[in-house]
Amino acid sequence: MNMNPDQVSSYLTKFIEVLVDYSPKLISAFIILFVGIYAIRLINRIITKVMVKRNLDPTLTRFLSDILIWALRILLFVTVIDKLGIGTSSFVAILGAMGLAVGLSLQGSLSNFAGGMLIIVFKPFKVGDTIEAQGIAGTVVEIQIFVTKMLMGNNQTVFVPNGALSNGTIINYSMQGERRADFTFSVSYESDIKKAKEVLLGVLNSNPKVLKNPAPEVFVKNLTANSVDFAVRPWAKKGDYGSVFSDTLENCKIALDEAGISFQPFTIEK
Repeated sequence: MNMNPDQVSSYLTKFIEVLVDYSPKLISAFIILFVGIYAIRLINRIITKVMVKRNLDPTLTRFLSDILIWALRILLFVTVIDKLGIGTSSFVAILGAMGLAVGLSLQGSLSNFAGGMLIIVFKPFKVGDTIEAQGIAGTVVEIQIFVTKMLMGNNQTVFVPNGALSNGTIINYSMQGERRADFTFSVSYESDIKKAKEVLLGVLNSNPKVLKNPAPEVFVKNLTANSVDFAVRPWAKKGDYGSVFSDTLENCKIALDEAGISFQPFTIEK
């Protein structure tokens, strides 16, 4: 379509008029945007420092900081578009509908999000604890919003969904300062029971890593058709548990053999 110079001049004049009329809103919107971005960073920095000074959990601090940033960003965005003259009521309605649709499609993720909140607030475990949950045993490396990162004994990294984790049974091996190892040694009826008890208790008392308080225990647990079952229960600090566990197995076997006491394969209790 061909346009004559008068039409071009008319359109250009109208465009300049609209630009001049709209420029105050545009300039003020940009000012609000840049000032708002700076204010959000400043507020986040101040709030984070306050939470750190109050010794809040690092995971909770990071989580609350992220929520605060996104809430302020959404508020800033709505303020800017309102300043530009765009109706916010319809925008809020669209945003709500989108939020509902996303929520319905991400029900599993929302469950994990809620589970993460419960873990952060009630603290059944913390970073560095050794736990067992959902059939997995390992050390907690990081508590994220949707998953908990764990490092297993074989150096494999496992991500456990927080929804299942918060709704299931959690065994925390690090919450208490001491931990007890439970063994059952099955000694034959032909052996001297009192001697067997003395040998097993002597093994525990000779290990410097076995705690004296609570005292280690050795007692007859059960009389089966073929053997006398002894419960062997040493206590150790949580950092020494692994070595006490393995030392007890090795030294009890050696001591019973040297004493000439016949025993059957034993069971280990959790």
